[in-house]
Amino acid sequence: MAGIRLPPEDSDLSHPQQQTRAAPAASDLVSDDDRSVAADSWSIKSEYGSTLDDDQRHADAAEALSAGNLRAASDYSSDKDEPDAETETSMLGLQSYWDSAYADELANFREHGHAGEVWFGSDVMEVVASWTKSLCIDISQGHILDDIKSEPVEDGDKYLSTWSVLDVGTGNGLLLQELAKQGFSDLTGTDYSEGAIDLAQSLAHRDGFANISFMVDDVLDTKLERQFQLVMDKGTLDAIGLHPDGPIKRIMYWDSVSRLVARGGILVITSCNNTKDELVQEVEGFNKRSIGVFQETETPKDQDCRETPPFQYLGHVRSYPTFEFGGSVGSRVATVAFLRT
Repeated sequence: MAGIRLPPEDSDLSHPQQQTRAAPAASDLVSDDDRSVAADSWSIKSEYGSTLDDDQRHADAAEALSAGNLRAASDYSSDKDEPDAETETSMLGLQSYWDSAYADELANFREHGHAGEVWFGSDVMEVVASWTKSLCIDISQGHILDDIKSEPVEDGDKYLSTWSVLDVGTGNGLLLQELAKQGFSDLTGTDYSEGAIDLAQSLAHRDGFANISFMVDDVLDTKLERQFQLVMDKGTLDAIGLHPDGPIKRIMYWDSVSRLVARGGILVITSCNNTKDELVQEVEGFNKRSIGVFQETETPKDQDCRETPPFQYLGHVRSYPTFEFGGSVGSRVATVAFLRT
């Protein structure tokens, strides 16, 4: 579940918010009978970890959403007054789609040696990796900056050796390879599609990155028992939001990710379906909900930290190309970092 395919550069420009939400039509990406049944089979549980395995957490998220503690994904907008009529869904939000897609890519790799789709494009992946490296070095040196610059740092690798990295929805694992080139060494990738993990492992061994660890795991029902200093998400939240139960699953996502990021660590999200402002607003909604739950269960000794939000905005990539339409400026991709407080 590596990400969502970006529209062509020469496509018609629309409202920036609509542009970043745009996802490819299923008919453009699905042409065989196996994938055509995905829409009817999304509720079938997978032995590799379905997003529907944990009924209680699903019910809790639904209750939180209906109670108004967190708005639906379609409600997050920094540049319009009215929310979307309904949340857009797509086959890209279904595990059955990704199982089929990565089965095809794995077969193609074994037959032709192709690495498969580079989601968001190689340029974006390189920017994400180098920007994240600079961010981690700044934090290691005691600096927290809003405008991170991708500039070389002498002996930078020594600052990265202690950073444990998790890439959720790793897909073919190429982002982890790029991070390894930047100097990160403790690298783990997870995906709920076994085909994606098989492909990622095959590519890592072929390309000389045998030290990267991969495992089948669903971020919404994770079996991981450790925390990481750096958690990467490139397109996974996008895909989750495209599920028929997207708003509920986004709540489940934040509950789960907040337990995976170590205190003092960072979460870096790259999205083409959400703007930077939307992601910040969604995190603020999660923070408010988390503080509300904490206040209901707090003891007197907890009162000093009850107002501390789980995540704090750190910064975002400012180097992506932007366009202007109707007086508003938008970008096709947003990469935003949050500190786990």
